[in-house]
Amino acid sequence: MQTKSFRGALLAATLAATLAATQAHAQPVAPVDPALAEIAATVWPLEAAVSPDGSRLAHVESAVPGKSQIFTAGLGAGDARPARISAGGSDEHGVAWSPDSRQLAFLSDREKAGQLQLYVVPGVGGAARQLTHLTGLVAEPHWSPDGKRIAILFTENLPRAAGPLDPVLPASGVVESRIYEQRLAVVDAATGAVRQLSPADHYIYEFDWSPDGRSFAVTAARGAGDDNWWIAQLYTLSADGGSLKPIYKPGVQQQLAVPRWSPDGKTIVFIGGLMSDEGSTGGDIFQVPVAGGAVRNLTPGLASSVSHLAWPKRSPQLYFTEHADGGSAISRWDPATGKIERLWQGDESINPPFEDTGISFAGDGNTSTLIRSSWKQPPEVWCGAMGKWGQRTRLNSQRKPLWGEAKSLHWTSDGFRVQGWLLYPVHFDAKRKYPMVVAVHGGPASALKPLWPRPGFNPALLSQQGYFVFMANPRGSYGQGEKFAIANVKDFGGGDLRDILTGVDEAIRTAPIDPQRIGLTGWSYGGFMTMWAVTQTTRFRAAVAGAGIANWQSYYGENAIDQWMIPYFGASVYEDPAVYAKSSPINFIKRAKTPTLVVVGSGDGECPPPQSYEFWHALKTLGVKTQLVVYPDEGHQFHQPEHQRDVLVRMIQWFNENLR
Repeated sequence: MQTKSFRGALLAATLAATLAATQAHAQPVAPVDPALAEIAATVWPLEAAVSPDGSRLAHVESAVPGKSQIFTAGLGAGDARPARISAGGSDEHGVAWSPDSRQLAFLSDREKAGQLQLYVVPGVGGAARQLTHLTGLVAEPHWSPDGKRIAILFTENLPRAAGPLDPVLPASGVVESRIYEQRLAVVDAATGAVRQLSPADHYIYEFDWSPDGRSFAVTAARGAGDDNWWIAQLYTLSADGGSLKPIYKPGVQQQLAVPRWSPDGKTIVFIGGLMSDEGSTGGDIFQVPVAGGAVRNLTPGLASSVSHLAWPKRSPQLYFTEHADGGSAISRWDPATGKIERLWQGDESINPPFEDTGISFAGDGNTSTLIRSSWKQPPEVWCGAMGKWGQRTRLNSQRKPLWGEAKSLHWTSDGFRVQGWLLYPVHFDAKRKYPMVVAVHGGPASALKPLWPRPGFNPALLSQQGYFVFMANPRGSYGQGEKFAIANVKDFGGGDLRDILTGVDEAIRTAPIDPQRIGLTGWSYGGFMTMWAVTQTTRFRAAVAGAGIANWQSYYGENAIDQWMIPYFGASVYEDPAVYAKSSPINFIKRAKTPTLVVVGSGDGECPPPQSYEFWHALKTLGVKTQLVVYPDEGHQFHQPEHQRDVLVRMIQWFNENLR
């Protein structure tokens, strides 16, 4: 058993040793700082919300990680520039318009850094009024229909940032489960009085007010929040508090997200589907009567994956956003006819990943706002009539893409129609042949869509270094319907790897790619696929595995979110170890010949460091070229700028050294 001090010394020594080795053998890297500077200079809109009467727009923007500010502006002709309502130098977000469009609720840590509180401010700007003085995590403010209360999610005395992407606390002493439940609470908008409503033994994930303000629809589960989202059920809860009333319990291969009450108060709609990560949503739309009864799938056979729902209170129609064929789309469902109408589709992303606020509508559904971004277009807020939006912000007018053009590719694999993106080298010359790096997304329930690059591990930036970058959306991904999304159940590394390899053939057929100089990389599930692929094929000349999984059997007992595995594997590892063993790279490690760089955060609870250590140790023992880098105090998502830059530069150096 390692002591905490020994583990810390090992991490520091590993990082120092690999840094020295990398610097000693580094191959020339094209200047990466200009691209990093473009990304660092990007101002990110995080939220956008139109007032219920359609007269004003509020948006949140962030120029510095961890800091954000709020602006509000009128939507009429000749309205003044946006007015800042933030204090400056704080983290301020969570904007919510009051039903009468006169006030704006938001969260801010202006009183004490790191501790969010609830505030309200006039919608046109002015002095903000602090409503709460709480200790713990405060999130998701939403006004009651009568405008007298504001509902929030509150986790009292939480000692760390919430969410499995952040670093877990190091184990020390007797390890016990101290559970901090996120509860639904209401705040009196006049007095600031706070009342917690939901039971203390349930974690509330999402909620929606009923149209009459007397109840809530909630998704909830008992136990630790990070681990039990995959078994959450749909309930109703009285606005006066009390017990949860069960409405719907999903099957093993279905998770719930985005509950929305119908305007008539008779039904609740939600997204249901196989989802591997909380916050990465995709599936079909289901409807259930509030009084109980049969659940109905409103979108059977939909050839896309629904990602968010919006039901404007004065609109008869339900609007929804979609992952669609490698891009995004918006459609609406008419309850009177049951018909679905596609309103807009584009090769771009709408709203930041894992911060998906969907699309905001005025009460009548005629005006909407969203955040749009692609590889060509930096993120900006757009607003107006559906599909005819006008650009409302000019935050990034000076930003220029320093990466190449992208083409959408399609191919057939085992009868599936598969899509992927081929990003060209930034200075492409059709007379040359180029190396290519295949990038596999995380998830597996996710989709790689055009998006302005963000800091950190971002294979798209290899385009700036003279590589083709091939980004496939194999089976298990969103964007091609639920049948496609569940096609990797009990088959990790099987059909999805065949999809990728067939896609590589299509990319080589399409563009001047050197088939002898192909690399592979990915993070999370993409890290697993990287570890897996190098034990199954010698097609890849170099690989970089980020936060990967080497051994599904040991991983089951190491990670902090094991509930996600049962829908995919069909049983726990203790009940069916064979299904886990057949997809474990470590069981085929003697086949591996590919030089592989392995990187991970020391506090990663989703893909713990022992998985990376096990894979690296095996490669090293077998004489395969490898390096391991463990980044201290990082979780599944890196936050420290120096680590974000370092992991990117290491990836570039590794491919330059082994593919050039």
